Amino acid sequence: MNYRMMLAVYCMTLPFSLTPAQAVAQGSATVKGSEAETAYEGAPTAMTGSGTRDFISGEGPPMTKEEFDHAKQIFFERCAGCHGVLRKGATGKALTPDLTRKVTLDYLKVFINFGSAGGMPNWGTSGELTQEEVDIMARYVQHEPPLPPEYGLEDMKATWVVNIPPEERPTKQMNDVDLENVFAVTLRDSGQVALIDGHSKEIVTILETGYAVHISRLSASGRYLFTIGRDAKINLVDLWMETPDTVATIKVGMEARSVETSKFKGWEDKYAIAGTYWPPQYVIMDGDTLEPLKVVSTRGMTVDTQEYHPEPRVAAIVASHEHPEFIVNVKETGKVLMVNYEDIENLKVTSIDAARFLHDGGWDSGQRFFLTAANKSDKIAVIDSREDKLAALVDVGKIPHPGRGANFVDPEFGPVWATSHLGDDSISIIGTDPEGNPDHAWKVVRTLKGQGGGSLFIKTHPKSTNLYVDTALNPDTAISQSVAVFDLENLDAPYKVLPVAEWANLGDGPKRVVQPEYNKAGDEVWFSVWNGKDQRSALVVVDDKTLELKKVIDDERIVTPTGKFNVYNTVHDIY
Repeated sequence: MNYRMMLAVYCMTLPFSLTPAQAVAQGSATVKGSEAETAYEGAPTAMTGSGTRDFISGEGPPMTKEEFDHAKQIFFERCAGCHGVLRKGATGKALTPDLTRKVTLDYLKVFINFGSAGGMPNWGTSGELTQEEVDIMARYVQHEPPLPPEYGLEDMKATWVVNIPPEERPTKQMNDVDLENVFAVTLRDSGQVALIDGHSKEIVTILETGYAVHISRLSASGRYLFTIGRDAKINLVDLWMETPDTVATIKVGMEARSVETSKFKGWEDKYAIAGTYWPPQYVIMDGDTLEPLKVVSTRGMTVDTQEYHPEPRVAAIVASHEHPEFIVNVKETGKVLMVNYEDIENLKVTSIDAARFLHDGGWDSGQRFFLTAANKSDKIAVIDSREDKLAALVDVGKIPHPGRGANFVDPEFGPVWATSHLGDDSISIIGTDPEGNPDHAWKVVRTLKGQGGGSLFIKTHPKSTNLYVDTALNPDTAISQSVAVFDLENLDAPYKVLPVAEWANLGDGPKRVVQPEYNKAGDEVWFSVWNGKDQRSALVVVDDKTLELKKVIDDERIVTPTGKFNVYNTVHDIY
């Protein structure tokens, strides 16, 4: 999902039953002008309108082919992340003609123009769309949605490039960088990833990658870095080279979010896997070369109404430590797939019914239980990776968004895992020790109150006594430009606020502070200060013991930094 749409994401948009006047009234409460640019700034989705099958029917309002093509491109760039490529509804409202033709064009134009207080952006009044484009989009959604092309094994092979085959790669590390303390930093809008030395704070190199990299994952050995862009391009980077560089690439679809490698003992790095938003599927690849080996569709029935969904997108993927399996979240159907890779020609997949709108998640401290957010369902699903079954569904706050979450030992309830939320200011703390603390396992044992909603990431470290919670998407700039810090030894104490963006001293811009990430030693925390693509951004390093500023990395090459992944912590699933 693209961050331009994040306030529209999880769209509890206004019901179509509202009148245009009511929509205007509610729309007037939405963010306007430069604040709208702040809220929605970021890269659009990577989908394009090329190759689609279009349906301009006489049942919809008149449109020329040129208007339809223009609207189609706008929809793929701005709207598909919420409403789905096929407009069937995802975390946003369904926009199929059977619904949109029940209201007038005037209503749709008002809604698109002014947005809603519930999360629909004010595309017209913000200046994102012209009034002519607002009119085109209102007519467009009353026509049948175009069908994007599929993308199979042969399409992938046509893009697969091995720059340096395994036999020609180094047999030992050829640089003197402490690779375990390197940070892979996404530079969203430049289509790059920066590798930064965690000791010197200097940029080791900047890699050309896919568009708006969503995640960087490390091989089990820590030698290889895998990045995946929203355009579904994967880079395989060899960190052992004199200057780390890409050794293989592949494009596995049209839009994607997740990549992972095998980690079970005896299968380390043999396979890689990537999941795509479009087409809705995942692909298993050779871990050394990215050669695509097996493509599997995720289309199927939802877990609740058991109706067919044509676009169940693949969200988070993690590698099991209990079996030779990948754990694959299928967002819209609400299923967690345990994909056994022992014999990919005779693939065995265990399907676990969880809850719809699965997103991201992480392991408990023992790395047996995978806790994953079903965001619009306001639940955390707990998957027992040893038994391959659902252990619990836990009700939490509004729209949980944990990243990987945060593990620590609660002074009263023992081992716990925590998530923050996009939709409210709560932090839900869940007991994770069914053997030592059975009365508290898979229950919200404590709820903390943070600065506000709009949180994307929460983080701690086994060597730290602090819990950091960002609020990057909160509409209040004082909140979005700072982080809350809780004392894990005294959770009843008020949180402290760190003015991270102020420390960065960047001048104008949204300066959203996002994703705390520890260094290997657990004594520093790095934050991205994410500004507009034409404005100065930075990384801010904080001393975890004193909570004081330690370093600002404001190299001009740091463009729109978002996710950061420390090599050691990512390899060992430390959060």
